[in-house]
Amino acid sequence: MNNPESGNSNLKSMKALVFHGKGAPSLENRPIPAIVDGSDAIVRITTTTICGTDLHILKGDVPTVADGRILGHEGVGIVEEVGSSVSGFHKGDKVLIANITSCGRCHYCKKAMYSHCMLGGWLLGNKIDGTQAEFVRVPFADSGLHLLTPAMDEEAAVMLSCILPTGLECGALNGKVKPGDLVAIVGAGPVGLAALIAVQLYSPAEILMIDLDDYRLSIAHSFGATKFVNSSDGRASERVMELTHGAGVDVAIEAVGLPVTFDICQEIIAPGGRIANVGVHGRSVDLHIEKLWSSNITIATRLVDASTTAMLLKMVVAGRIDAKKLVSHRLKLTEILKAYEIFADAAKQRALKIVLRNACEIENSI
Repeated sequence: MNNPESGNSNLKSMKALVFHGKGAPSLENRPIPAIVDGSDAIVRITTTTICGTDLHILKGDVPTVADGRILGHEGVGIVEEVGSSVSGFHKGDKVLIANITSCGRCHYCKKAMYSHCMLGGWLLGNKIDGTQAEFVRVPFADSGLHLLTPAMDEEAAVMLSCILPTGLECGALNGKVKPGDLVAIVGAGPVGLAALIAVQLYSPAEILMIDLDDYRLSIAHSFGATKFVNSSDGRASERVMELTHGAGVDVAIEAVGLPVTFDICQEIIAPGGRIANVGVHGRSVDLHIEKLWSSNITIATRLVDASTTAMLLKMVVAGRIDAKKLVSHRLKLTEILKAYEIFADAAKQRALKIVLRNACEIENSI
């Protein structure tokens, strides 16, 4: 599977982070991917990162990920080769890789539900090998890649592969945030902070952040949150109701993926409110319909479609969104096992997003 047409034809293998079951990632040598279909592109990864979903995979929460899969669905890189039907990209282009693959033709794509594409959806790092490697094969490249200028900051760009579109689409848009709303975000980790960035585009009156960790709450304050609740004492819902004088919140965004955090959302939502689920859930939650049935509540779930990526890219380029502030750590791609350890112990390590650079790219930039 060596790629003889690439500028790295002398390479026989690449470094990649491989999943081997629950709690078992491994840095291995793998064959460099090759073109399989005419719509494919081979991209040499220059920058990638770790998503909270990757931790859920390692916990066994995502059964579609098979033993031997290369993880990762976020990345920036350089096009090495394109298939015969790719028209929008060429060898040498600097690109952003979207986390969702879409054919653009199927029933779901025509409804703009790209995450449910019948030929694509969430493939990278899930059903096919992903971006935590030196090279990746990107299917349907014309829809799955976004052209970047050579000067585009890669740390900012890689935040647009998944986390910022997720915060916007699954959080702000699913929560139908509107001017004057009181919004609560449960979880001040990276995706909760991305949702915090996104909801501010819709001018809510207040943004209340809930988390176990005071440091992350302080980061949320620097990102624009206005009220804060430390949930470590188990009284988060009670505290929120006190802060809202018993009214509750208009929008509750769940950004963790645990039964306890979903329960908080149910307990603090006001009549007529919207609960937007962002977190990846590996266990069932209790729906308290006995309390909510008469309250005009909307509960929305969603897998990110990456339909807002192009718009977010324009906003980052224009300076309207500072995506790079989500980055807390920077390591080489070959240090990815260390990066996973840091990310898994995020509260103690004060980790948000960890940027991983291809070592040869770092050397070439010096």
